[in-house]
Amino acid sequence: MQELTKLINQYDYEYHVQDMSIVSDAVYDGLLRELIQLEEERPDLKQPNSPTERVGGAVAEGFTKVTHNVPMLSLGNAFSVGDLKDFDTRVKKVAPHATYFCELKIDGLAITLRYENGEFVQGATRGDGTIGEDITSNLKTIKTIPLMVDQKPPLEVRGEVYMKKSVFAALNEERLLQEEDVFANPRNAAAGSLRQLDSSIVAKRNLNMLAYSLSNASHLGIRGQSEGLARVSELGFAVEKNHKLCKNIDEVITYIEEWTEKRDVLEYETDGIVIKVNELDAQEELGSTSKSPRWAIAYKFPAEEVTTRLEDIIFTVGRTGMITPNAVLTPVQVAGSIVSRATLHNADFIIGKDIRIGDEVVIRKAGDIIPEVVSALLASRKSDAKTFKMITNCPQCESELVYTEAEIDLYCPNANCSARVVASLSHFVSRNAMNIEGLGERVLQQLYDEGLIASIADIYKLQKEDLLPLERMADKKVSNLLSAIEASKANSLDKLLFGLGIRHVGAKVAKTLAQMFGDMDRLMAANLEDLVAIGEIGEIIATSIMTYFDDPLNLALINELRDQFLNMTFLSPQSSSVQSDFWTGKTVVLTGTLQTLTRNEAKGILESFGAVVTGSVSKKTDYLVAGEASGSKLDKATKLGVKVLSEDEFLKLGEWNEEV
Repeated sequence: MQELTKLINQYDYEYHVQDMSIVSDAVYDGLLRELIQLEEERPDLKQPNSPTERVGGAVAEGFTKVTHNVPMLSLGNAFSVGDLKDFDTRVKKVAPHATYFCELKIDGLAITLRYENGEFVQGATRGDGTIGEDITSNLKTIKTIPLMVDQKPPLEVRGEVYMKKSVFAALNEERLLQEEDVFANPRNAAAGSLRQLDSSIVAKRNLNMLAYSLSNASHLGIRGQSEGLARVSELGFAVEKNHKLCKNIDEVITYIEEWTEKRDVLEYETDGIVIKVNELDAQEELGSTSKSPRWAIAYKFPAEEVTTRLEDIIFTVGRTGMITPNAVLTPVQVAGSIVSRATLHNADFIIGKDIRIGDEVVIRKAGDIIPEVVSALLASRKSDAKTFKMITNCPQCESELVYTEAEIDLYCPNANCSARVVASLSHFVSRNAMNIEGLGERVLQQLYDEGLIASIADIYKLQKEDLLPLERMADKKVSNLLSAIEASKANSLDKLLFGLGIRHVGAKVAKTLAQMFGDMDRLMAANLEDLVAIGEIGEIIATSIMTYFDDPLNLALINELRDQFLNMTFLSPQSSSVQSDFWTGKTVVLTGTLQTLTRNEAKGILESFGAVVTGSVSKKTDYLVAGEASGSKLDKATKLGVKVLSEDEFLKLGEWNEEV
């Protein structure tokens, strides 16, 4: 049994990691059958690294939470050569002799693997960076993950689980034959597979893993990223082979240009290049922010732009009531997924770009995430194209729409509008807030329509007998949903604060408030001076917080949640610095004199929603906030076509973030 285990594992390594096949399938299958038979006869002699562990079979009740020993931070993004050189300048100020290690950024799911005495004992997802989910049994089915390594001291390896393009195509073909929904792209397929509770299903998906780092490298005497990756490879892990050690940023740029052109030849999806300072002592000196290391950055390949037909324009209502026009498109593939809807931002954008129903339009994914319409192809416009006309009544409750204070966007003033209520509920249960799995927008709408929920507090009053009679609510699904709701009660205060939807309070500000005040009662008792005294909280945010807690209805809601035993204190292990996907990485410049708040306060509001505030305007700038006496920066922004915001428009920033 020991010999068979060793032999089969060696064949697996040579085939899946080294791309070599030295025995026929018949010989391999015969050896595996023999081992299975022996293990059935003598289960007490089964080896912990037996290849039979790869077939899966155990059905989990759910995934338990795992707190990462070392946080799995997200990377800041670079979109241009200018961004890379800015990164290089920041690094060289601290570590002038630093070199860079470049790796292709695999578009998959980040995971971490823990080994003790050489045995694989736990694997987890990234989660929010601090807390992930234990998916050990599913990861054991992936043949590029060793079950044993020749390393007795504790080892923690991080990598990316992905699905090969060929495997993805075959999987979708099989699902079509079985009349099942197909996966949108390989990343979704890989992520969906790892979320299966039945590990035997995962085993059939033929997933792969590429390792990219050792989280405890310095404790193992390793001095650099390149040395660490070499050690990982020696231990039997598959690694991305196209990495390169670069002496300077110019070599990095050359490497990026090379792979921008030839990335399509790879067997897996990649959406960019990861650049890391190679020297570990320099990494330690550079340190990290609350969400990203200062010693690494991800260069994102240029967004793919495609054309399709704009079939219609529909309107959605956000939780603050703001009305957003959305494009209904002839379905088209963009950046790995099929897109049939895209944002049109607002009425001014549509009118300014002269976009009409029936036009051929250019679309892309903003930040490779949110589909957006870029422009209309005026030269191909047909005579029957319909001119856009903004609606005057809410598409859901038919209330007459009113303008926001800045008189740019229209919103529904009806706080009881069903669309606003469901959007608020959806925000509360979202991943960055209370993270209640199973309560997607469709389920929330169903529960609202059935009269089972009308407020956040109602979520915690749901009973099994209420849910079982509903369509698509089987016993196991209901049990899992109620367990997720119950588990969310233990979330840290910052998650609850963000979920409540207080205007201008993004995830970062919520965490700051929770850390500074410690519990809900102290926060509710704080006055304006107490709030403004916090460095990241300006008067605008402080006033918004005071207004929220002055409302008797909001106080009643908090008391209801307290009665349902929701945690009202800050728990540091469960903190999260995850930001809105839309605003994370957006580059903003401030110029001129602002009347309502200081520059630092404006910067604080922007950064609370994940924006990056810089001092100069360039082609990479997304927005310029222009106060009075704006000078050359405004001129340059206008010349480059950068969107310019007045101070009044800027003060709506929190609402924009909420609507995304």
